[in-house]
Amino acid sequence: MEEVRASSAWVASRSSHVTVDSSGIEKVVEKIKIPKVEWDFEGIHYFDNGPLTVQYLFVLDALNFCFWPDKDLHYDHLALGLKAALQNDKCVFEADHLKKLTGPQLRELLKWPRPLPLEDERARLLNEVGLVLEKDFEGKASNLVESCGKSAVKLVALVTRHFPGFRDHSVYKGHQVFLYKRAQIFAADVWGAFKGQGYGKFDDISSITMFADYIIPAVLQQLGVLKYSSALANNIKANIEIGSGSEEEVELRACTVYAVEKMRELISIKSGKEVLSVEIDLWLWSLGVQWPSLQHHRTLSIYY
Repeated sequence: MEEVRASSAWVASRSSHVTVDSSGIEKVVEKIKIPKVEWDFEGIHYFDNGPLTVQYLFVLDALNFCFWPDKDLHYDHLALGLKAALQNDKCVFEADHLKKLTGPQLRELLKWPRPLPLEDERARLLNEVGLVLEKDFEGKASNLVESCGKSAVKLVALVTRHFPGFRDHSVYKGHQVFLYKRAQIFAADVWGAFKGQGYGKFDDISSITMFADYIIPAVLQQLGVLKYSSALANNIKANIEIGSGSEEEVELRACTVYAVEKMRELISIKSGKEVLSVEIDLWLWSLGVQWPSLQHHRTLSIYY
């Protein structure tokens, strides 16, 4: 994941719309002790301690993006809806079914009463998951995980190599920027669900960065870690859509990765203990979803 860290730092050093405030990082780190947050702290995920859980997580993370166009739709609806579908039919996420699934069928699966945001893209990505799993991994996401040799970094590389829908990168001022939100969160979900054992045993989980999304930049901005230009702040406040791949959008995400890495370094220096970017991410995200007035940027994207 060094390419994620390095390219995010490159953006942060040239950013004009978003600034990482070092003094803000110091204040947050001084005041706040990052608690251990359990992966499934709300009990919303399917878990049976076997390969079906891995299949569920891969489907979940293939769809884990862009909820905001429907103000009533949240991540919980996705996780719980997929969980209920799997409990009702253990074959529902088999590759042969996924590769033919349509948008309306996905909506029905989730028991959602109206079209999902980017519904056609969601169906397309599930079709891709089914086709590639069937072609390269005997239909099973657990085979994908087992082929990574207990390396989260290798798992992210395998996912992004085989599944184009997970290739989350942009071009910023002529420089390629890698973020890989959904590929990394899949590795982290497997690690978290299995508590670092079995399918979730990764010897290099510390290499995974945070997952650049909508919520965490907004939390960091409220905490004084990120500073926005007045134009960007006004656009976010006015709910004006920010283009996918635009300078503002890439800066929001890359500066978030860079800021969390700096928080992690400082926490480790002050405490003498290693803290994972995954743990900081989970804590910031759980803080954000409990913050009803939090206003995030709006970008239509399949990557987060």
